[in-house]
Amino acid sequence: MAFAFRSEQAIREEVFALILSLPVAWFVAATAMRAVELVCAVAFVLVVELLNTAIEKLADRLTMDRDKQIGRVKDMGSAAVGVALLMAGAFWIIAIIERLGFL
Repeated sequence: MAFAFRSEQAIREEVFALILSLPVAWFVAATAMRAVELVCAVAFVLVVELLNTAIEKLADRLTMDRDKQIGRVKDMGSAAVGVALLMAGAFWIIAIIERLGFL
């Protein structure tokens, strides 16, 4: 985790988001369980980013040459991060809408 934090800007941003989500989730969430869910959604993004970083570092270790298949693998890892971000965003938006009384 320390190496990933030092070497990857995305990891630092997501750790910051996780730390920020801890107090904010308690204000946004209508229930304690919803607050836990919101924090877990942000933690899930961090987990997927760590896995993506591991894939990218391993791929770069195999070869620094342009390889079409390795490029696709890296793109799939990035897509997984994107999906995790969309999921987390949806959870937060729904929680905010719920808190405002629209759900």
